[in-house]
Amino acid sequence: MAKYRKKPVIIEAIQWNGNSNKQEIDFFVGRTLNTDLESETAYLAGIAPPIFSLLIETKEGIMRASKGDWIIKEPFPTGDRDFYPCKNDIFINTYELVED
Repeated sequence: MAKYRKKPVIIEAIQWNGNSNKQEIDFFVGRTLNTDLESETAYLAGIAPPIFSLLIETKEGIMRASKGDWIIKEPFPTGDRDFYPCKNDIFINTYELVED
């Protein structure tokens, strides 16, 4: 039986920090994304800003990106989604940084 290796695919991605880099992510995806308040406990205590999740609309439905998730630009657009979230641990185990 033959063995096969998955071909490497280079992607573009940006990590969501839960608050302050939303404008950068909006620029990356080319539109303004909606947010949903996840936690304001630290904010109300005066020790940190509120934490939001990003809502990414796709033809598959709304996908939620939580703090620490990566927003990936689809390398092979199908029309169903152009961008989608990926959990940090999955991202780290799946992708490695490409040096220019």
